[in-house]
Amino acid sequence: MSNLQTETTLNIETMKTKRDHRFLQFWRLFRRKKPAVISFYFVLFLFIMAIIGPFVTPFDAAEPNYNSVLETPSASHWFGTDEYGRDILSRLIAGARISLSVSVSAVTLGAIVGSILGLISGFVGKWVDKLIMRICDVLFAFPELILAIGIVAILGPGLKNVIIAVAFFSVPSFARIVRGATLEVKEMLFVEAEESLGASRLRIMFKHVFPETLPTIIVYYTMNVGTAILAAASLSFLGLGAEPSSPDWGAMLSVSRDYIGTAFHLVFFPGLIIFLTVLAFNLLGDGLREMLDPKMKD
Repeated sequence: MSNLQTETTLNIETMKTKRDHRFLQFWRLFRRKKPAVISFYFVLFLFIMAIIGPFVTPFDAAEPNYNSVLETPSASHWFGTDEYGRDILSRLIAGARISLSVSVSAVTLGAIVGSILGLISGFVGKWVDKLIMRICDVLFAFPELILAIGIVAILGPGLKNVIIAVAFFSVPSFARIVRGATLEVKEMLFVEAEESLGASRLRIMFKHVFPETLPTIIVYYTMNVGTAILAAASLSFLGLGAEPSSPDWGAMLSVSRDYIGTAFHLVFFPGLIIFLTVLAFNLLGDGLREMLDPKMKD
């Protein structure tokens, strides 16, 4: 018994060593892709700000100060102040939590539903595949933002409904890419071996096929967060998302458009942070795709 325990312990330690080695090798190769690395640290910084932002903002993001209305950027207010004298930098930091939580929640929901549908479609095939793909084709016929606007118009404005709307138009994209990956994986020998051994289709699908599709899902998930941020900001800009008084980035843009001729910084900084965030997620996704997609490797 002691020999068996020793052998088991050694096997576990060997597996951990191999896993650590793969991670270090991945990180060593990933560091060579400078745009992706810079984007990774920028995204990491945004998530840290989303967590601790309300505790480190230089000013209260919601407290008006009518003695500092529409101030241009200065030493005391780096990004200036808005029409109520609120510090724009503080509001952008506070708004990171709203914008990131909405986009990440929406993409996560869309990824879960879409991945399950794509997995079923690609693995089962036949009429199930045709039905799921035809539904996806119908949804693809609508521009994503128009579809999101229609859903929010039906459900009513609010961040929860924005999450549902953005997740809804994310589902067919995830379903399509997971289906494609599943079609490739299910033709591999180890899947045929599992079938010949009598493994259930459900076990093969979720234990053996699904893990092989994860790299594709991770890459598309990362890139889709940027799209979700842009869509959520657009809905808030149109008055269908966050409340106008909220520090949500899209809502800040919506309110500040009335002052574009007199206080350009009100529009510039929220627009800049949206642009940089979307760009960072796209560059990070490109870097991950080059690392995780075998077809992209040198």
